[in-house]
Amino acid sequence: MALCFLTVRGGGWAAAMASRQQKKVLRYAAEGDASKLRAYLGRHPQLGVSFSGRKGRSPLHEACRRSGGAAAARLLLRRGADPTSRDAKGNTPLHMAARVALRRGEQADEDLVVPLVKCCPIAMDLLNDDGVTPREILRSRSRHQQAAVTAGEHSTEAGTGSGDGEWYSKLFGECEDEFYQSCGRYEDDYSVPEPEPQTYERWAERLAREYAEKRARARPGVGSAPSVARQKQRQREQEQRDLRRRLEEEHRLYQERAGREAAAATGGRKQRYEQGCAQVFGRGGGAPAAAEGGDRLAYADIPWPHPLGTVEEMVAVIVHGVDRGRTEELRRYLRQQRAVWHPDRFAQRCGERLLEADRQRILDTVTALSQALNKLSETVH
Repeated sequence: MALCFLTVRGGGWAAAMASRQQKKVLRYAAEGDASKLRAYLGRHPQLGVSFSGRKGRSPLHEACRRSGGAAAARLLLRRGADPTSRDAKGNTPLHMAARVALRRGEQADEDLVVPLVKCCPIAMDLLNDDGVTPREILRSRSRHQQAAVTAGEHSTEAGTGSGDGEWYSKLFGECEDEFYQSCGRYEDDYSVPEPEPQTYERWAERLAREYAEKRARARPGVGSAPSVARQKQRQREQEQRDLRRRLEEEHRLYQERAGREAAAATGGRKQRYEQGCAQVFGRGGGAPAAAEGGDRLAYADIPWPHPLGTVEEMVAVIVHGVDRGRTEELRRYLRQQRAVWHPDRFAQRCGERLLEADRQRILDTVTALSQALNKLSETVH
């Protein structure tokens, strides 16, 4: 069932004042921008759409004044816009849409006229101040089209030299002038293309950018502020990229230098370790070297691979310089080291010479080192 709103037009259209929010709604409707209109009405749900602005036109009037306003008109109808509202000349939105259809043809008729007629059929017979209804405007379009077709047919039959074609052309022009005198001529510019749909986020970003540029231009002496700001921004970004590259290069060089220093330190510890093993345990980890006077071995006297390091760091020193790609050689070397640090063999070689205060600490470290070497040996295949 179609829903109609009957509005009694009173005087004082010029005295109607629209708020700032209402002016925005009128502007978006006049532009035919349904996406902006939908977003703005969504942010202001309390704002109605059946108010009047300049020349007594409602937002629905403004949307129906152009062929690209069909989407905005349908949105306003869904929001409860009054299709029977009248402007200062008594025109309803359907009068506006009919004039657009008169100029634009069937497409404008389907986009603008049909939704309004479905919403309120009685609006087709409402008179404006000139006593013209939307139905009469649409009928005149049909008459003009028929007259144009007839004039074309007679002109074709008569040929180029005949005067009948000129007579029918003049007749059609007089009919058109007569209609414009009685109904008024609609002079809006319809050549403006319909804008592309725009999301609210892009619209908000564009407004913020335009506002910032306007503020920048308003400041004295900064007429080219946007371009200068962009140039400075690009310069800062280039400086940051250069700084990042320099830091990365310095970090790479530092890592290489640290790796060389670590390898050199590990090599030095490996050399001291082997020398200490020869002095304390004897060549090849066999019988201990002769000790004069029965010297006691403190914790610091044991030839640890890394005296102050962890068990993992000790193992790293032991396997330093050994080619891990040669499995047999690595396995044979680890077998020798496991024999050197086996807890029972270590106790047999050095147990009587250990300083009693450090005995337990030495034996605990030897056990941990032996277990770590065993785990490493299990991973070699």
